[in-house]
Amino acid sequence: MSSSTEPKVGGEAAQSVVDTAAPVTSVASKSPMQLAMGRLRKDKLSLIALGFVLFFVLAGLTSPLAVHFGWIDPLTTHLDLTDEFGRPTGKWGGMSSDHLLGIEPGIGRDTLARLWSGVSLSLFIALSGTALAMILGVVLGIVSGVAGGWTDAIIGRIIDLTLAFPQTLMLLALASTGLIMVQKFLHTPAGNPTAAVYLIVVLGLFGWTGIARIVRGQVLSLREREFVHAATMMGASKFRLYFREILPNLWAPILVTFTLMMPAFVSAEAALAYLGVGINAPTPTLGNILNASISYADVVPTFFFIPGFTIAAIVVSFNLLGDGIRDALDPKGHQ
Repeated sequence: MSSSTEPKVGGEAAQSVVDTAAPVTSVASKSPMQLAMGRLRKDKLSLIALGFVLFFVLAGLTSPLAVHFGWIDPLTTHLDLTDEFGRPTGKWGGMSSDHLLGIEPGIGRDTLARLWSGVSLSLFIALSGTALAMILGVVLGIVSGVAGGWTDAIIGRIIDLTLAFPQTLMLLALASTGLIMVQKFLHTPAGNPTAAVYLIVVLGLFGWTGIARIVRGQVLSLREREFVHAATMMGASKFRLYFREILPNLWAPILVTFTLMMPAFVSAEAALAYLGVGINAPTPTLGNILNASISYADVVPTFFFIPGFTIAAIVVSFNLLGDGIRDALDPKGHQ
């Protein structure tokens, strides 16, 4: 009898232990993207910078619509609002309910309308130049890192040769010849369309070297990974190896470099407009608006301060966002 009851008692004891044990909860794993987004959401400065970036991007996207529907007019002059010396008759550079940021001295064009339109064109030039530089840099960086040998050596010497020429000096030196070549090659009319294409091409051709070096360094490590060897043994083509196997693992440095290159090209456009190379008035860009405001810096300080502050806000916002993304994608920086 005792032998038959002992297992029963043991079974009841085991059952009570199971009933009183804490429930087992499943632990959900997070992807690297989710971990990076979580770190980015905790960075308040980067979130503020992201808000400014989205604001400027939205302003650039809506500017053509605003001009089309007549909400803003960056070209119409208001000479009746200036005195005989071209100075705005109102206070603070002619600020009023009709002209919230005042008017342009001498001509009387609305400052807000010109800034709004200028953000659109400046961001378009910077974005197009960045896209061209990223495409060239990523492709040549991947090819250089995977192929190695003479291919790597040739691309490396091209990078060194490109870095030997200062970008700003080359833009100035090639301005007259480059504009003629762009006009004949693309059959674009002389003037601002040709100047915009020239800026995009030269910014892209002289801006790809940095991302190419970064990508090459990443690829030198990736090409030794198991999935690359497996794809090679299975007979994957070079195109698939470069852009289907390796490229998806490079999105982090590409994204960070993109956010840091954009503000550099916005500043480059402004600097070139000051030096007389770029889009000419009356077509507004941030660069030629700032260039025009220098002549009135002591007479109408607001007209000089507003475009300068806008350019600074764009550059700082993109840089802070790029730094935040870089920190979020670097787990070692948060240990």
